[in-house]
Amino acid sequence: SHWERRMARASTAPDFTLDLHGCTLDQAHNRLDHGLAQARAMGARLVLVITGKPRPVEAADRGQRRGAIRAKLIDWLAAGPHGDAIAAVRAAQRRHGGEGALYLVLKRGA
Repeated sequence: SHWERRMARASTAPDFTLDLHGCTLDQAHNRLDHGLAQARAMGARLVLVITGKPRPVEAADRGQRRGAIRAKLIDWLAAGPHGDAIAAVRAAQRRHGGEGALYLVLKRGA
């Protein structure tokens, strides 16, 4: 698609970055809603959401599952107030975090 080609170019950079890595699920959900409201108010089209890389197994030293934010993100977007403003969700390029991040393409004027 057009966005796939555009994001593959080295010169394309996100308009807004939202870092959820290291947050609890509640904190991440709140940051996502507030961050997307700010990005939309700024007229951003490409938002980089950093979730952290998922691990295939749970870390022994952590009380909660790794990759939980990433697993919940799509549900939060679909059920949240900004779901209608999102045109696409794409995997981030390696230079922007690879498996630990996603791009949200926002609709024009949304």
